[in-house]
Amino acid sequence: MRVIFWLGCACYLLIGLAHVVVGSVLEEMMTYYGRSYSDGGQLVFNQFAGFLVGVLLTPTITRRIGRRETLIIALLALTIGELVYCFLPPWGWMLATAPVAGLGFGVIEAVIGAIIIEFVQDNTAVAMSRLEVFFGVGALLIPLISGVLILYGVWNLSFLTVAVLSAVIGALWIFMPVGKHRGTLSRNPDAALPSKSAPVKRLDGIGISFLTLMVIFFMVYVGAEMSFVNFAPSMLIENTGASSAEAAISNTFFWTAMAVGRLFAGVLAQRVGYAKYLLYSCGFSLVMVAVFSLTNTLWSSIGVIVLLGLGMAGIFSIALVAANLLMPGRTERTTSLLVAAGGIGGAVVPRVIGWLMDAFGTAGAQWLLISIMLVMLLIMIASALLGKKVAVISGQA
Repeated sequence: MRVIFWLGCACYLLIGLAHVVVGSVLEEMMTYYGRSYSDGGQLVFNQFAGFLVGVLLTPTITRRIGRRETLIIALLALTIGELVYCFLPPWGWMLATAPVAGLGFGVIEAVIGAIIIEFVQDNTAVAMSRLEVFFGVGALLIPLISGVLILYGVWNLSFLTVAVLSAVIGALWIFMPVGKHRGTLSRNPDAALPSKSAPVKRLDGIGISFLTLMVIFFMVYVGAEMSFVNFAPSMLIENTGASSAEAAISNTFFWTAMAVGRLFAGVLAQRVGYAKYLLYSCGFSLVMVAVFSLTNTLWSSIGVIVLLGLGMAGIFSIALVAANLLMPGRTERTTSLLVAAGGIGGAVVPRVIGWLMDAFGTAGAQWLLISIMLVMLLIMIASALLGKKVAVISGQA
């Protein structure tokens, strides 16, 4: 399982790169094609559409052809998509390629998450938080790589970087000795041994209620995270009078804090209990977003951003583990559904935030972020009150 885990970490590093690479060179791309930012937004949306389709189709595909085969096809799709990007074909081809790339990293994220949650026997939360560390490292690295390539006028090679890594990881999956883990990667996940999966059972009322709450939770959480990453620099400029260059460093501090926080999130969650960890994290994040709206100096705002990154670091991975613990035997379906919900939130909420900033300035956007954090906290409280089954989650540590 160790080999599979480290290949999973490599995959999460890859999807961290893939999620951010278009945004890292968007300015140069729009200049090259003579397009507007709305055209760039269409490219991002097409990629998201492919991501969503890939995540939702993952359970069906893995049941038909197996997990390893699904991963190899997804890595091939991502490799092809990024290579096409690199050669800068006509704009119509770029738009047509975007769903292929999005489908690739959407399937990868869903499959790897399901494998780790279902088959890591001990310290599941720690394993998932480690995966998220690699995602954060990827999201941090590609802007730095792109920045260097932009300086040399070869920004399109940013896509080649992702394509090469995707091809290498695909080759590792192809030639990796399966051995005793054949069941883990089989067409029928229930054949995997050892596994802590329980037989699939129809969800009862509590399970359906909890799953519904989790879908909403993942939508608003990922929406809030993506909105903050996209608009924090603009908020800093308006709130503190910072220059564009100064404000741009906010995302570096945020992602660094997220990566550091994820190193400890799993251990902490298992020590205090998943439900308590999520309650504390959501409550702390709510306070930090509120404080951020009140800060008026650059470095005090940066300090709050670091604390917010630490507070939000483990929310996604720990909530994913907790949701799957409540609904054993449904790992692939639950993981795909929640990742898809997060993807929808990550696409919709930033659009709403952007509209609010245009209409009401940063104040309107900040109030929405505070409201979202409050909704997240209320969902966690409601989950804890659902009854005995949900209460068991906090006892899994």
